[in-house]
Amino acid sequence: MLRAHRQMLATMIALTGLATACHRNDDDTNSGKSMQPAAESAFARTERLWRETRRATLLKPDGWTSLVGLHWLDPGAHYIGSAADNGIRLAMGPSHLGMVTVDAKGVRFVPDQSAALTLDDKPLTGEVTLRTDVETGGASVIGFDEGKGAATVVERSGRHALRVRHADAPTRLQFAGLDYWPADPSWLVKAKFVPHESGRTMEVANIIGSMDAMSNPGTVEFEHDGKAWKLEALDEGEGVLFLVFADRTNGHGSYGAGRFLDAPMPDAQGNVLLDFNQSRNPPCAFTSFATCPLPPPENRLDLAITAGEKAYAKPGNH
Repeated sequence: MLRAHRQMLATMIALTGLATACHRNDDDTNSGKSMQPAAESAFARTERLWRETRRATLLKPDGWTSLVGLHWLDPGAHYIGSAADNGIRLAMGPSHLGMVTVDAKGVRFVPDQSAALTLDDKPLTGEVTLRTDVETGGASVIGFDEGKGAATVVERSGRHALRVRHADAPTRLQFAGLDYWPADPSWLVKAKFVPHESGRTMEVANIIGSMDAMSNPGTVEFEHDGKAWKLEALDEGEGVLFLVFADRTNGHGSYGAGRFLDAPMPDAQGNVLLDFNQSRNPPCAFTSFATCPLPPPENRLDLAITAGEKAYAKPGNH
């Protein structure tokens, strides 16, 4: 679901082992300033690099800020395009993209001959069956507008939707920047992984009102301010533990629906390093066309985690 971002973070997580006890006021404000003093500590460098990579990933031409639509597909045939005579009207793209059909055979697409389209970067001229994002190989990508636009089929709780991205999306071109609490070594926390029985899953609610069964390999237990806390960990097969959590800053500095944190897989002794400075907003903080998981009840902490990404201030809301 978050594969591109997860691959980036798996690389960045490895850098947290360089952390030291040096504390600086390293807030990455909307002005674009980054933490880069003349003599930078290993901890500050790790956090600065993570923030820079985080921003670059969000702003990729196909990053989360490029979403311009999420169109649910009922069974049957649907014409797609930006013109008013389409059953599914796109915010950006060709007047007539083509026709998508959803039935027991899957999701098929017939391109409109007036549009110059690609499928997985190859010219598209005839009818094709589209892979969804949950299938092996990932979703088929219909490209348009000379590569600036892309449409894919996502599957959520048995339903299909057409997700549309465009490099010229207003949410990307008018990105307002990221704001953080000052990077703080006290939020670099040693934790213990306690495994569940093999194959366990957890039903996790998402922002569109449905539930997803997600792999739940165990809990991550840690202490802060003299109290014990624990989080249920999820595993999306990307080589990291995925933590979806809520805390007392939600709606009071951080995004109201919770935040995400990736952590390295535990070592042989079950040790895990949690860097809450790298807590991040879910995609839903930047776009209404994402289907983010929500913090399960077990991960709603009576703790103010004053670290990581603050709530995103959309353009015009500063």
